[in-house]
Formats: sequence, C-alpha cells, structure tokens
Amino acid sequence: MQKEVTIQMTNSMEATPIAHLVQLANQFSSSIYFEMDTKKVNAKSIMGMMSLVLSSGSKVIIDASGDDEEKAINELSAFLAK
Repeated sequence: MQKEVTIQMTNSMEATPIAHLVQLANQFSSSIYFEMDTKKVNAKSIMGMMSLVLSSGSKVIIDASGDDEEKAINELSAFLAK
C-alpha cells in the first residue's frame, strides 16, 4: 500500500521530529519505507530518515507492507501533516 503525502511540519529538518517519526514507524509490524525523489529509506531507521531532506512542502511516498499497513500509513500521514 502506498500513499503520497505533502509534508506540512514546520520543524521538519530538526532531529527531534524525525526521531518521533521513527519511533512511530517502529510501533507497526509492517515494513515501512519513505520514498523521495530517487531515494528510498527504511522509516524505522533513524540514520536513513535523517538522510532524507524532509522539509515543509516536500512530497514523500509512504510505502507500507504488512498486517497493519493501512493504520501505519494513516498515522504516519497524520504525523507529517502536523
């Protein structure tokens, strides 16, 4: 399951929101990846997520696969829209 999301976080480049995003992703059993431009990283990896330049207005594709994929995508999308 995939969903394209426009990031609306005001402090998106800071480490703390990225850490919270990774913690949220780790609550799900599904495999979760974020795709941006030509880069695809594991949403459960702090180093991978910090390598993405997540800034307000950017578009990212959340790709989840597993038992709770729909819930994972919905909650991660909501987090990015804060």
